[in-house]
Amino acid sequence: MKISFLVKSVILIASVACLLAPFTFLKPTTKPVEQELADATPVKKIKPKVVAEKPLHSLTLPDFASIVDVKEKKRQFFAFISPAVEAQNNKVLALRARIETIVDKLSLEEPLLDDEIQLLSKNAKRYKVSAQYSQLHQAHQLLLKIDIVPSELVLVQAANESAWGTSRFARIGLNYFGIWCFREGCGLVPQGRNVGAKHEVAAFKSVEHAVERYLFNINTNNAYQVFRSIRAQLRANEEELAPEILATGLLPYSERGIDYVLELTEMIRHNQAYFTVVESD
Repeated sequence: MKISFLVKSVILIASVACLLAPFTFLKPTTKPVEQELADATPVKKIKPKVVAEKPLHSLTLPDFASIVDVKEKKRQFFAFISPAVEAQNNKVLALRARIETIVDKLSLEEPLLDDEIQLLSKNAKRYKVSAQYSQLHQAHQLLLKIDIVPSELVLVQAANESAWGTSRFARIGLNYFGIWCFREGCGLVPQGRNVGAKHEVAAFKSVEHAVERYLFNINTNNAYQVFRSIRAQLRANEEELAPEILATGLLPYSERGIDYVLELTEMIRHNQAYFTVVESD
């Protein structure tokens, strides 16, 4: 079966799921009720004066905007982001392996060690799994949420959301994924934000922290239940976590919906050579 057919099929399923649950069309962080009410009312826009902003981090970043050669810009951008993606995915896999051990023990009705009980309880709370569930059910639910996002998909989303590292939010706040936050001072105020709106675009101190927050959003936000279901099905069938297929679960990530998903899948196909270079470095 061709990938393109699978992509279109899963997009159709994802579209139906999202139509049945319209509240899932959110930014990576869920909007509060007050923001939804504000969005529903026609309001004036605030256009702050454009001033030079100091970075909210201590890193010296590559000047991606000055790189004229497109191929070189792509190579440098992926090489810059890739180590953080690999490191954070490896952390997720290490935690997943510990949860798998807990599942195996509970399935055999073996008692858990104290540190395993604490690990299960801590992550059930962090990943929003009900404490009312049995330990085995909690562990199975955690396996649905504690898993990787293929590096190719993370990289093209970072490129897409940050305009290849040139956006204001990437340069000033190391936010390569358009992640929102809702506490005053937690990030950067978007230019042209609606009057009365409270959201900011989150700022991070390191690329690793930005990638960690991105993965946590994908693994916990209700908007991405379809993504996690596709991933779990691929795992159950012992199939590769194909980034083109998983991209269809990101339909709610952008208001552009299917067009956004198709753009991501095209970016994955067109940049295979650069992923290979990054992996061999």
